[in-house]
Amino acid sequence: MVYSYPTCGTCRKAKKFLDEHGIDYKEKHIVKEPPSAKELKTFIAKSQLPIRKFFNTSGKKYRELGLSKKLKAMDEEEQFRVLLSDPMLLKRPIVTDGKRVTVGFQEEVFKQTWLR
Repeated sequence: MVYSYPTCGTCRKAKKFLDEHGIDYKEKHIVKEPPSAKELKTFIAKSQLPIRKFFNTSGKKYRELGLSKKLKAMDEEEQFRVLLSDPMLLKRPIVTDGKRVTVGFQEEVFKQTWLR
């Protein structure tokens, strides 16, 4: 599953990588069909990344809310609630096969994770 946003360049790079390597996936529009709270908790756990890595720090909404300063003072549960409040706060793409999860696109991470 690839949670993506149509105009996101990073999402296009990730999908191109998957396509070029013959990796099948379904795509979900991250705003129209965002992950549920349960799915997001699972993604965070399986990714083994801190929750802050799931924030789209370059997004307009992130800047509008002043989250670069506010997140540090929040505990994980508060951060999670903020993340769930607006799908545009989610870093994208989120790619998962149910066992593994990657967030964003870094070619080396994709090679290590998805070319096994």
